[in-house]
Amino acid sequence: MGDKMDTKRILILGTSSHAGKSSVVTALCRLLSKKYRVAPFKAQNMSLNSWITKDGKEIGIAQAIQAKAAGVEPSAEMNPVLLKPKGDRVSQVIVLGEPYADKSAGQYYDSIEEMNAIVLKAFQKLAETHEIIVMEGAGGAAEINLYERDIVNIGAARLTKAPIVIVGDIERGGVFASLYGTVELLPADVRKNVKGFIINKFRGDEKILEPGLRELEERTGIPVLGVLPYFKMNLPSEDSVSLEDKPENREGKAIEIAVIKLSRISNFTDFEPLEELAYVRYVELDEKLGNPDLIIIPGTKNTIEDLKDLKASGMAEKIISFKHKIPIFGICGGYQMLGKSIYDSGIEGGREAEFEGLGLLDIRTKFGGYEKKTVQVTKPVKAQGPILAALKGERVKGYEIHMGKTDSKKPVFGDDGAIDEEGLVIGTYLHGLFENANLRTALMQYLYKQKGLEYEPEKIGSENEAYEELAEVVRQHLDLEKLYRIIGL
Repeated sequence: MGDKMDTKRILILGTSSHAGKSSVVTALCRLLSKKYRVAPFKAQNMSLNSWITKDGKEIGIAQAIQAKAAGVEPSAEMNPVLLKPKGDRVSQVIVLGEPYADKSAGQYYDSIEEMNAIVLKAFQKLAETHEIIVMEGAGGAAEINLYERDIVNIGAARLTKAPIVIVGDIERGGVFASLYGTVELLPADVRKNVKGFIINKFRGDEKILEPGLRELEERTGIPVLGVLPYFKMNLPSEDSVSLEDKPENREGKAIEIAVIKLSRISNFTDFEPLEELAYVRYVELDEKLGNPDLIIIPGTKNTIEDLKDLKASGMAEKIISFKHKIPIFGICGGYQMLGKSIYDSGIEGGREAEFEGLGLLDIRTKFGGYEKKTVQVTKPVKAQGPILAALKGERVKGYEIHMGKTDSKKPVFGDDGAIDEEGLVIGTYLHGLFENANLRTALMQYLYKQKGLEYEPEKIGSENEAYEELAEVVRQHLDLEKLYRIIGL
């Protein structure tokens, strides 16, 4: 392979999407990093939630989380290919952190040999500076229609010859059939490297599973390394599957936040820091908006098309009707929609045209070329208003991932964003805005005050504490000695 032969590796595959591969990889990165220099790796990721590295490269948010759990800086090599769905069976292809092209599935698979070469080179580069690489597959491993074109499961297994552990989600039902069927459907050269199973998201008495565990091991000759309990991680979600699984928990929460669930929503992890503090509803375009205390229009993979849908559904009028009443935030594409107009040279909609926005902010946006801004930023709070005045001069951190340029006469954070005269309509390109405790507290204090209530700033654990908590769950429920032997330690 050309990489350092003493670099250990393990590949975590799943029986399905959202089986728990990412959380297992995150936990292993944390546990192994106590003694070794560890890197996560996912050859190809399809996700609407991405992260910007320090050098301005865009990768899947899961690999950024895993790198931080391992105590290393996230890099583009950890996720060499990122697909960001744009709708109509087209995805933006990000290669080594840079926009490559918008391609249909067929066009993408036509270039799969080129992608394979990129994946191998990225893996080799990581192997030069790390002792262990913890790899993650995507979706279900046994997608038999894709075997010759699959670079993230079968392709990664063949490229790296890594020992494989398969994770099954018992909450979805049929976990034994899923694990057994996945192994049986794998190509023979890959199947021989499957060294263990993990059952994830179990609620109940593990003794009930024991007969099934024994029979699965007898039928396959592969050990079950453990049964992980259902566990809510205080970490960002990876993709839109997670959005569908979000429980609606209103109990004991005084504030209701409506996040408009755009058809092409992206980076919905922006709002997860608010979910512990308020009832966050992801509102479909054809749903009633109700009477929320705050409306947020999120980012999108296609501002123009989602703006059209917002208007056609009548949701745009509902949002506008709340002007002067409650705060309305727009993040990234949502910020662009809040303006007076968006000029598209053909980048978003395929043809040159100008579109009228919601008119809630005095801004105009222009999509002039296929250029994407990807950067981590720290900005001073510049704007006034009932929410932000108390923060003036303080700083917020975030990251930008967007096409288009917006002219604003009243920036909010340094040179970014815009705010209306009342200070209640706020737009920004900053993803990760609500991860800033100072801004989160100012917002919640305002919302509570409007209801005649007093807000006590929350005590939220650090990211490091979340990694440790996850690692402890895995330490308690998996046979780590057996797992480490599989890795070759």
